[in-house]
Amino acid sequence: MKYEAIVFDLDGTLTDTLVDLKNAVNHAMRAFGFPERSVDEVRSFVGNGVRRLIYLSVPEGTSDDVSEECLNSFKEYYKEHSCVETKPYDGIIDMLSALKRKGIKIAVVTNKMQEAAADITKFFFDGLVDATVGQVDGVAQKPQPDGVVFALEKLGVSKEKAVYAGDSEVDCQTAKNAGIPCIGVTWGFRSRVVLEENGADVVIDSPEEIFGCI
Repeated sequence: MKYEAIVFDLDGTLTDTLVDLKNAVNHAMRAFGFPERSVDEVRSFVGNGVRRLIYLSVPEGTSDDVSEECLNSFKEYYKEHSCVETKPYDGIIDMLSALKRKGIKIAVVTNKMQEAAADITKFFFDGLVDATVGQVDGVAQKPQPDGVVFALEKLGVSKEKAVYAGDSEVDCQTAKNAGIPCIGVTWGFRSRVVLEENGADVVIDSPEEIFGCI
């Protein structure tokens, strides 16, 4: 193995969170009398954190004050409903288990709120993920490299011995900014074309293919 650690994105990479995100968005939209958003719309909005998700979901021209109230409504709902429809993609648990058996350390770095990220990783991947870094004060969100750097420090692994895996252009940019290779995955929220255009070093179509990259 040429790598000692893999840093994974969460939404669209390890877990299919789209329906729960859509439901939380639409809970907030209904609370303010705004039009609801489709699954495809929410898919196109995710990747840059929940504030950006809500600001894209509210109607154009919505004031920042109202958008922040919508964000709070989303957060309150999602905190209690983050694992209703969410599930790991097929083959993910087997892949993580095999990585652990090979001695690879595993981190999750996501723009999702820290509490929700920790809840989801513990619920589905307890004992498989060594560090989870979500949206926390003092750590800049992706595509800034801060979360990856922080996660690698927690793992005790240098960036020269780490690789990043994610499903979006934000993930490709994050890996580049962190100075580590990027494995793009096509089963998530973006296409192979998007991943290749944004500089993924390799693109895979199924979780088991990751073993050919590490």
